[in-house]
Amino acid sequence: MSRQPPRAVYRHRPLTRLWHWVNAVAIFVMIGSGLMILNAHPQLYWGEYGANFDKAWIRFDRFPGWITIPSTYNLALARRWHLFFALVLAFGLLVFLIGSVLNRHIARDLAIRRGEWSRRHLRADFRAHLAFRFHDPESPRDYNSFQKLSYIAILFVALPVVILSGLTLSPGMNAAWPWLLDLFGGRASARSIHFLAAAAITLFTIVHLTLVILAGPINEVRSMVTGWWRVPENEQP
Repeated sequence: MSRQPPRAVYRHRPLTRLWHWVNAVAIFVMIGSGLMILNAHPQLYWGEYGANFDKAWIRFDRFPGWITIPSTYNLALARRWHLFFALVLAFGLLVFLIGSVLNRHIARDLAIRRGEWSRRHLRADFRAHLAFRFHDPESPRDYNSFQKLSYIAILFVALPVVILSGLTLSPGMNAAWPWLLDLFGGRASARSIHFLAAAAITLFTIVHLTLVILAGPINEVRSMVTGWWRVPENEQP
């Protein structure tokens, strides 16, 4: 008997695919340029202000050139890269969220159903992850609980926080929206929160790339280019 070809499902709409790749470039550049900016003063503080002789809650060694943008010390150029792609990130997120509400991507694919909060369901999803089974054989198009939780945390917490805290670091925005300083407890606190949110996004990116490799990079990347994802044979019902 001949073997049937893997079943394919349509997982990613054009808006999701476009935002994914634009966002990937923006995040990559902003991480590298952000580390170069941090090299100019590799200490973080809490409160309204922070300078050399204030008590820092964390200090860094200077980040090497292979991980920064640009690779040689240039604060002015790093700021230009960072601010340009900050606009790409912010407006890209806005367009994606509006489009995802209109096409029901959020309600259909990311909303967590009541049963998915149960300990039994979360344990089952966790065991499946440990076995490198990332999709439900009965409904391979759907995201699992951990995917939904991580995407919701990034879309509705980490990205908005990193954008708003970044705006707080701008003197011009402080003049236009002084409530931002109150929201984050001062410029020094905003800088620390900006770093923590960026670190969370970086960690998410690393985990995301690792899982893509484990799940099959060719299939996963192809699905984010064409929208069609082939269900692995070991995950077909």
